[in-house]
Amino acid sequence: MIQNKLQTISNLFEGVEIRSIWNAEAEEYFFSVVDVISALTNNDYDKARNYWKWLKGKLNDEGSELVSKTNQLKMQSKKDGKSYLTDTLDTEGIFRLIESVPSPKAEPFKLWLASLGKERVDEVFDPEKAVNRAVNYYRNKGYSDEWIKKRLIGIVDRFKLTDTWKDGGINKPIEFALLTNEIYRNWSGMKASEYKAYKGLRKESLRDNMTDIEIALTDIGEIAARGGKVAKGARDLYEKETKTLAVSSNNALNYKYVDDNKQIENK
Repeated sequence: MIQNKLQTISNLFEGVEIRSIWNAEAEEYFFSVVDVISALTNNDYDKARNYWKWLKGKLNDEGSELVSKTNQLKMQSKKDGKSYLTDTLDTEGIFRLIESVPSPKAEPFKLWLASLGKERVDEVFDPEKAVNRAVNYYRNKGYSDEWIKKRLIGIVDRFKLTDTWKDGGINKPIEFALLTNEIYRNWSGMKASEYKAYKGLRKESLRDNMTDIEIALTDIGEIAARGGKVAKGARDLYEKETKTLAVSSNNALNYKYVDDNKQIENK
């Protein structure tokens, strides 16, 4: 059974502690709504709780979907240390919440969201900007140009594969996920979520944290007509010739997750 993991993040809003839960199955963080409101307003937890109660009624009256997207998850209370069901939202929901709370602290987030929107519009008219943004992002993360080139080719190959699946009548994201898992499982022995856990990843991209040989085997699995079985043969041959395991727990993260009740630490 996949467990939710509790984590405290204390660096999002000027050092104010915000409780969050990592849902491994959904691959998403869920944040305490009251903690966020408290950080955005007066840092008074009781007043923030009352404000959220009022805001929920107001949003419902306005026909907002934000309240319906709220999940109640168990979180440890800051007061008595016991676990209680707590209103939470995912990252997208938190950004929408921030837009609903009048606060000077929310302005930097609103400006950031607006700039993202402008960037996406600009990229519609000039798609090269999107490619340049991706390349610069990877460079800033320390990836080599050769790795970036392979990664971009892999993205194009992935589109070719999904186009083939669509031609065969497969269109739903869950169906894509199941087929992708089969490819991974056939050559690595793990489905995608297990592979990510093996590398110590949560929301991060699995491909972005693969070694060169792992990327190559994944590409073979997606390109070849028989998928993961062909890649498995290539993996066996590689390991036999090099005496080196093809599947690695290494990742490209510049931080590590310490434990479920502590914040992320830098490596």
